[in-house]
Amino acid sequence: MTKIKKAILPVAGFGTRFLPATKAQPKEMLPVVDKPAIQYLVEEAAAAGIEEIVFVTGRGKRAIEDHFDYSYELDHTLVEKNKHDLVKKVREVEDLAKFSYVRQPVPLGDGHAVLCARHIVGDEPVLVMFGDSLYDSEVPAAKQLIDVYEKYNDVVVGLSEVKPDEVERFGVIDGIDIGNGIYEIKKFVEKPKKEEAPSNLVAVGKYIITPEIFELLSTMKGGKSGEIRLADAFDLMLQKNRPIYGKKLDGEWLDTGEKLTFITTTIKLGIKHPEIGEKLKRFIKELDIK
Repeated sequence: MTKIKKAILPVAGFGTRFLPATKAQPKEMLPVVDKPAIQYLVEEAAAAGIEEIVFVTGRGKRAIEDHFDYSYELDHTLVEKNKHDLVKKVREVEDLAKFSYVRQPVPLGDGHAVLCARHIVGDEPVLVMFGDSLYDSEVPAAKQLIDVYEKYNDVVVGLSEVKPDEVERFGVIDGIDIGNGIYEIKKFVEKPKKEEAPSNLVAVGKYIITPEIFELLSTMKGGKSGEIRLADAFDLMLQKNRPIYGKKLDGEWLDTGEKLTFITTTIKLGIKHPEIGEKLKRFIKELDIK
């Protein structure tokens, strides 16, 4: 069995929900407490044993590359000012993994973005993580997916339960519970109405995909939307009677894809921050909201 050592992080989107903040900077670089959102994902991947991360970028994403690169000027300035604690923090970011960058020249869907990294990944299974999905968990969410892959050697989809009136925002699965939070997926339903949803288990933007998915993506011309989508490749897998597994992830899903959830995620992680947590909790208690 091939060990999963690589991850693909598609980060080529425009971040239109956060305009004008994202007009001149990547949405993935917006800070959640004191780290850009994308750093949380990279740290999660590294904690799960990932050694190489491939960013699929687009125009205006140079700040991501700079963030994970060595900055001589910053390093030299911090050393000169004897700020060794900050030197350590900065260097830890640079040493999290090996980093590669490829461009998605045209926004043709999440499947197309993943396909852009195929030549770097090669004929291997790979972790795929989208930038809006952070997790607060004892065992990294990525590690939970990798553990399921190592048991079944097939595609794994990260899942979370949502309230019934929220299913219209997500891709929902229909599957068989086979224990320990693992499901054998039978069908994907994209953004169903509440009364038509087969469950309240939704995909959270974390996957283990296999070389077979790359092969399917490479043959796709785009569906009704004109995009090449991972969900369509998964549907083709199921039509071929190839198994796909889902893992209901332990921990709390912290979505950063909307303004409100971005703020609530920042508050939740801020409360746990060793420097500001207690002061933030006191501030929240003292708020006199009319």
